[in-house]
Amino acid sequence: MKMMLMLVMCGILAGCDYTVPLVRESKTEIDKTVAGLWQRTNDKGQPEHLLILPLGTREYLVSFPSGTESSMFARACLCKVDAMNLVQIEWIGTGKGKVPDSDKVFQYAAYSINGDSLSVRLLNPETVDRDAKTSEELEKSILHNKDNPKLFREAMSFHKIAR
Repeated sequence: MKMMLMLVMCGILAGCDYTVPLVRESKTEIDKTVAGLWQRTNDKGQPEHLLILPLGTREYLVSFPSGTESSMFARACLCKVDAMNLVQIEWIGTGKGKVPDSDKVFQYAAYSINGDSLSVRLLNPETVDRDAKTSEELEKSILHNKDNPKLFREAMSFHKIAR
């Protein structure tokens, strides 16, 4: 199983979690295996789509739930905290043209891919200080909690859609 770290969307949750980026610009090449259209079944039994597209060699464009009026869009990049690989997700707006009305536009996630399955775990703001004022404070809080079993929220599972 290929282990790395990855993204997903504020739409799954109540909102974005952090006001500061871990990196201003990614120095890490994207993982092309996450690019494509992914699907999961939501709590109401309805399919939801996650679209991940390369946006150059070091960023992704993310849409969730893709193909709906409520689609949210983000740019994402890979980053590291010590030896931990993460995806930094910055939410930029919706399919209706609404832009964020808060400074909390960042989320961080870990991911793994096994065949056509994508598992995503968002950083838990109840464990990692959501009030961090600087990138350094946020990194310190992540490192302080790196062995905490509640570092991440429950995993979300997606399956790649062949097109």
